[in-house]
Amino acid sequence: MTTAGVEPDAEDAGPHDRIDEDTAPRSGPPRWLLVVLAILAVGALAFAAGRFSTFGALQGAAAPTSDSAEAGFARDMQVHHAQAVEMAMSLYQRTDDPELRVLAYDIATAQSAQIGQMYSWLVGWGVPPVGDTTMAWMTPVEGHDHGGTASGEPLTGEQMRAAMGMASDAELDAFENASGTAADCMFLDLMTTHHEGAIEMVDAVLELGDEPRVLRVAQSMKDTQRFEIEAMAASAERLGCG
Repeated sequence: MTTAGVEPDAEDAGPHDRIDEDTAPRSGPPRWLLVVLAILAVGALAFAAGRFSTFGALQGAAAPTSDSAEAGFARDMQVHHAQAVEMAMSLYQRTDDPELRVLAYDIATAQSAQIGQMYSWLVGWGVPPVGDTTMAWMTPVEGHDHGGTASGEPLTGEQMRAAMGMASDAELDAFENASGTAADCMFLDLMTTHHEGAIEMVDAVLELGDEPRVLRVAQSMKDTQRFEIEAMAASAERLGCG
């Protein structure tokens, strides 16, 4: 797992929040939204420069298009990773458990680096960094009908985050307000669900995509996060999390 440093480099990333916020009142914007919005200005400049890039065509292969599984995966996984980085950074700064500090460090550094990597793909392919409907690219996978309800209505922001395994605003607030072992256990529970959602997205791009570079990175994500799920289960047992 990559460990380049704890502080994620906002200059490397460019995810955009494409999920509508729920109407429940909060004291200010959601934290994960601030994480992704902080890098939009840099992202816009990188996208403009990337319009002239020949990335993806170095060996004569056509670059993924804006509606491809690869582009959808790169966009949505950036948003997904941004929340994981936020939660991991929060735990790293607060926990007294050495094993969890190492885990949080690894998650924060590896996933912040991957955010920048995935954003660079979109720039290099010359496609917009923001798509239309989150997770719609996964619909061709059997058993998946993301982006809308059975009646055809679009999912709410909360429903969309739940479908991606992401923590809700209420869960993030509870985590931030917890301390000690309670915070450790809450992190393990939230991050396990978060990883499971990521693996589902990875499986979809492995089935639908064909860009070798994307498939290699996606498989590496899956391998790493499966290992981390096992590590988190062991930590939860050690800490006596209910």
